[in-house]
Amino acid sequence: MDKNQKPENNISHQTQDESGNLEAKTKGIWENIKALIRELLEIRHDTDRESTVEAVKKDISFKGHNAWILIFSIFVASVGLNVGSTAVVIGAMLISPLMGPIVGVGMSVAINDVLTLRKSFINLGLMVGLSVLTAYVYFLISPVKEETPELIARTYPTILDVLVAIFGGLALIVAKTKKGTIASVILGVAIATALMPPLCTVGYGLAIGNWSYAGGALYLFSINAVFIALSTFVVTKVLDFPLVKYVNSKRRKRTAQIASTIAVIVMIPSVILFVFLLQEQLFESKAKEFVSNVMRYEGTETIKATYDYKEKSIEVYLIGNRVPQTSITTWEKQLKDFEALKETKLIIHQGADPTGAIDELSTQVRSGILEDLYMKNQELIEDKDEKIAILENEISKYRSSSFSFSDLSQEAKINYEGIEELGYSNLITTNFSKTDTIPTFTVGWKKNIKASEVSQQKDRFEKWLKVRLKLDTLQVKSVN
Repeated sequence: MDKNQKPENNISHQTQDESGNLEAKTKGIWENIKALIRELLEIRHDTDRESTVEAVKKDISFKGHNAWILIFSIFVASVGLNVGSTAVVIGAMLISPLMGPIVGVGMSVAINDVLTLRKSFINLGLMVGLSVLTAYVYFLISPVKEETPELIARTYPTILDVLVAIFGGLALIVAKTKKGTIASVILGVAIATALMPPLCTVGYGLAIGNWSYAGGALYLFSINAVFIALSTFVVTKVLDFPLVKYVNSKRRKRTAQIASTIAVIVMIPSVILFVFLLQEQLFESKAKEFVSNVMRYEGTETIKATYDYKEKSIEVYLIGNRVPQTSITTWEKQLKDFEALKETKLIIHQGADPTGAIDELSTQVRSGILEDLYMKNQELIEDKDEKIAILENEISKYRSSSFSFSDLSQEAKINYEGIEELGYSNLITTNFSKTDTIPTFTVGWKKNIKASEVSQQKDRFEKWLKVRLKLDTLQVKSVN
């Protein structure tokens, strides 16, 4: 019996050994992965804290060259917004010095540096005031005051603006803390976070007397500035930047309390706004999904839909067959199935009769419908005109080839005594992306003509054919 048990014990020990080896290998692989990730994402060892603080303090200053650079960049940005040129606006953002004081606010709060914080706030206020004043003067004297898409896009923040400000701010401060600052990252953040265009839009709103534009644009700038400062604050804390030391410990403690209070005051409204914008974006997304996927009725088409998050309403304009009230009631019940749309009111506008009349629709909506129809018809007309032009071109090619070969050959025989034989055909060629038809003439020359003379007569014959047949492209080939 002992002999029979030995193999079982050996197998058991072998299984345990294999299990232990597998566990050790798995643990080793996991440790290697963690080490790789740590090495890949670790930035503490390459952080130059002293140089970063000095560089940030240097960028806070707003006088002399920086003031003039800001004024000129604001003028450039205002021109770009005025004419709707994205490229010009981007160029202005590249030369703007607005980012310095904002980063200074975030870092000074993180390291409890009250003097730098005060200086950052003062310089930021001066920069904002000068920027708005410059933009106001430009738009006040500018003869063009038309609203462009570039201006309208800067009148209210969206969740995308907040996310760009957060991640852009993180990228900016991480780049600044690296030994040997990454200039391309700083320029990229200056473009992405778009601090200057909102201030130009504030000046535009004041110049035309539109307070909602001015307020919305200032709101957008504030959001971008706050989240860039918050990102700076977070990264500075994570990288353990040294706190500013004071001789008076009570003063240091009071300074820390002030800095912490400021951070909380700034952070709480920002978080609330972020949540609000996120809910608004979710509401609009679900509302569009509901209108496109749920509100369907045979013979009826949705021509316009508006979504109001504040009023919690979805307003839809329908055209075509009139939707019965039972279907509308079903839609209202299905609206409750969407978590983000539970308290939303569905407002439907539709024609007065089954023929699809739009008399009940507002003048603005009707003009919008007619404009859409006009644009679609215009596109169709232009498309047809293009097709007609192509067909006419093809027809002209065929018409040009409908000549009398007999008459042409007689003329060729009289003008060119060296021709013994003449042939004609249409050669179809393609490069696999375009197919073309080339008129091709084959010429048999008399044997007593020299090769040099054949070449000269061939060239003259080809030129004569182009003039005679009014063709830009043709080929002449010799058969002997």
